[in-house]
Amino acid sequence: MNRRKALKFGAASLVGLTAAKVVIAQTSGDESQASFDTVMVFMGAMGSGDMDAMSALMAQDMVWMNDGDTSLPWIGTWSGKDEVFEFLGVFSSNFQATLWENTDAFASGDTVAVFGRMKGITAKSGQETPEFSFGLRAKVRDGQVVLWNWFEDSFAVSQAYHA
Repeated sequence: MNRRKALKFGAASLVGLTAAKVVIAQTSGDESQASFDTVMVFMGAMGSGDMDAMSALMAQDMVWMNDGDTSLPWIGTWSGKDEVFEFLGVFSSNFQATLWENTDAFASGDTVAVFGRMKGITAKSGQETPEFSFGLRAKVRDGQVVLWNWFEDSFAVSQAYHA
């Protein structure tokens, strides 16, 4: 899939990222701070649709995992930059975030955890989800994201998607 096309839609669906509440890192050491900063910059690049910045922050072997209801087309595992950009096109054509707020985040070594709340509109039904919480576990290697493991209330999202 054309990366520019994927992110054109991605920027709209992830618009809440740019307005996300600033979260102060709770870290212990230089590696933790560097990992935290990498994940926050990556998240900001997604929100602004900056594919070049995203690509620079993605390891070639990056894995993106979304756990949850497999009837949703964005639930699953994608490996490598090309598959991740393909996933972003699928996700953004199916879900538009209307609220995104990071509420807590911390890092320990190469691992970053971010928690927050969000809601959005599903393209299939046009229905907005109720507000739900999310969690993210990301891993960083040599200044690049190697794992983006996303957890959401896929039941609430699935109900809106299939309404």
